[in-house]
Amino acid sequence: MSIFLTGATGFIGSAVLRQLRLQGRDVTARVRSPDKAAKIEALGATAVIGDITDTELVTEQAIASDGVIHLASPGDASSRDVDDAFVTAVFAGLEGSDKRYVHTSGIWVWGSNPDITEDSPRNAPPITAWRWEIEKRVLEAQGVSTTLIAPAVVFGHGAGIPALFIDGEYGSGIAPAVRLVGDGSQHWTTVHVDDLAELYILAFDLGESGSTYIGASGENPTVREIGEAAAAGQGLDSRVEAQTVEETRARLGEQFADALLLDQQARGSAARIDLGWEPNGPSILDELRTGSYAAKN
Repeated sequence: MSIFLTGATGFIGSAVLRQLRLQGRDVTARVRSPDKAAKIEALGATAVIGDITDTELVTEQAIASDGVIHLASPGDASSRDVDDAFVTAVFAGLEGSDKRYVHTSGIWVWGSNPDITEDSPRNAPPITAWRWEIEKRVLEAQGVSTTLIAPAVVFGHGAGIPALFIDGEYGSGIAPAVRLVGDGSQHWTTVHVDDLAELYILAFDLGESGSTYIGASGENPTVREIGEAAAAGQGLDSRVEAQTVEETRARLGEQFADALLLDQQARGSAARIDLGWEPNGPSILDELRTGSYAAKN
């Protein structure tokens, strides 16, 4: 079975690619440069150089594949148009085949909620409000077997959003504390990137058409707890500094800040029940204190 994968050199996509190759799966990955193609091919995958905005290329690769996992995104103001055009191009290649298509959503689309499930009402902040129109197309597609994955805040290998709490000045005596996002009272629902990669593959193999799965480990610390763990890992004795909403917006940009200020908790139970998913990676607090984010002496 050959899988067409986008975003294969990104944070999540590279973890998905690694696990697919460990399982001996044939993967064709879309990349943007010869340097990235070399990295993909070193893992035993096939690289296709091109852009996800190249709709002819996307359709051709969808037709040639046995299914598609889509993780690439510009992450800017063009994201809505790029994603919409990508879905159209993929469906041009997959419709009528009943092949699998796994599309990426995100936990922020549900807004603040102390117990988010796949059936919870959506209340997306502006940064992700564009998603639902496209995701409805995905879920209602005919002749394609589709699944949405909504990752929680993804961490691991020293990367992802939690890297916001790591600063080169920490531990040098220059920075006295780790800056929080807001006052730190909000919860973030989290997942290790390797556990999330396993979920993508399980969803590709076992997900029913029209299904949605939240990729959350069930660990929902407050941002203050996350910041204190990061401070401990940087030799700052768990010292943190709260910020106002206005200060956080000025530092991170209004839309990104407002998403990070959401108070979210989720258990990710549906993926465990339906797909047999078993997230067992380290917790975000352990990773920040002593793992991949911690200062190395």
